[in-house]
Amino acid sequence: MRLRLWPRSLVGQLVVAVALMLFVAQAINFALLVRGQKQQTLAHGGGMAVARIIDAMERERRGERAPKWRERIDNGDRRDPPKLVISDRQIAVPTGAVPLRDLADYVAKLLGEADVAVQSVDAWALPQRYRARPDFPGRTVIVSAQIDGRYIAVRGRIPTSGDRLQGFLLWQTLSLYLLLLVPIMVIAWRAAAPLRDLTRAARANPALRDATPLEEEGPSDVRDLITAFNAYRARIATMLSDKDRMLGAVGHDLRTPLASLRVRVEQIDDEVLRDKMIASIEEMTAILTDILALARSGAGTESREPVALRGLVEELAADCRERGKDVTVAAAADAVVVARPLLLRRALRNLIDNAAAYGARARLSVERDAGFVRIIVSDDGPGLTDDQIRTLVEPFARGEQSRNRATGGSGLGLSIARDIAEGEGGELTLRNRAGGGLDAVIALPAAVQA
Repeated sequence: MRLRLWPRSLVGQLVVAVALMLFVAQAINFALLVRGQKQQTLAHGGGMAVARIIDAMERERRGERAPKWRERIDNGDRRDPPKLVISDRQIAVPTGAVPLRDLADYVAKLLGEADVAVQSVDAWALPQRYRARPDFPGRTVIVSAQIDGRYIAVRGRIPTSGDRLQGFLLWQTLSLYLLLLVPIMVIAWRAAAPLRDLTRAARANPALRDATPLEEEGPSDVRDLITAFNAYRARIATMLSDKDRMLGAVGHDLRTPLASLRVRVEQIDDEVLRDKMIASIEEMTAILTDILALARSGAGTESREPVALRGLVEELAADCRERGKDVTVAAAADAVVVARPLLLRRALRNLIDNAAAYGARARLSVERDAGFVRIIVSDDGPGLTDDQIRTLVEPFARGEQSRNRATGGSGLGLSIARDIAEGEGGELTLRNRAGGGLDAVIALPAAVQA
């Protein structure tokens, strides 16, 4: 599984972005402070060493004598070495001394600026045991300069405040994170909460006619967006209501003359002609019913209620067998969904009719998996190609290319089933089985058990 480092939410992205920028800023600040502390340490230790070296040179010119450097320093001796030693050879430093190349270069630079001809400069930091005053912070250092063939060694101290600097930066970083991230999280949450509500409302099926306006809250930009969305959804609800009224009028205006036409056709004496005309009228009535059902598949006043799917599929299978179709229930899990029962029945009937018509027989099953319930209608037909699977759920698309309803139907059954499934918060999928045949699957969210 690939680890996702960058969050997807608005709050997460703002928090991570600000946290990263604060970290980078504090890293730069830490580097600058470390560099400044290093310069301060060099100036403190190197400046004192240069002053003592120049002072020793002046004392030599005046004939004054300096203390002699001991040839050997015992590793167990915790006393500091002498403050000043002038010798004809390089000093012997104690075991554990650490060379300080930066300090040596800094002292050489200062001596050069003071017009002192120096051949070489060395510096060491002595172990912590060489401390004349344990309460005095810092480390003892020895700086040795070779001038005119002689070695002048001076003792000094350099401060060590790295731990205090790190502690200061740690508390500073935590303070900045609290002062900046907390307000940013509050502001981002205030903006993201109404956006999440807006997303849920936008994903809802507009055919459900739930046009309750969202509460306008959050920053002004978000409130303007919610206002525009409420107005847009109200216009959609108005258009859908107008469509339903128009379809009702069309259905009434067309069914009435079709019924009247059938009454008149039944008075025709020619039996063959009469039967053909009646069949045509029935076909027109069936097409009109399918078109109206497709247009109204997501609408209606039917309320949602818990539906036990095992009882539903067994009842549908029994009804289909009474009509002479080979329909059986293979396996049905005890599952409940919240849906509109009549619409769900219509969607399943359409799938069963297709399976019985094109696959000789239909087998029903109910499966439950990961919060979803799948109602599967299987047939033993030849299956479908990938192109047919993509196109057959569209209105008026038919697997049988003739326009004869006895062999191919009107091409609206799968479209109606798909729209009903999506209106209930699920989906319809068609898939070929490995052993042959087709599965039509309606997946719906499982009802939450109390």
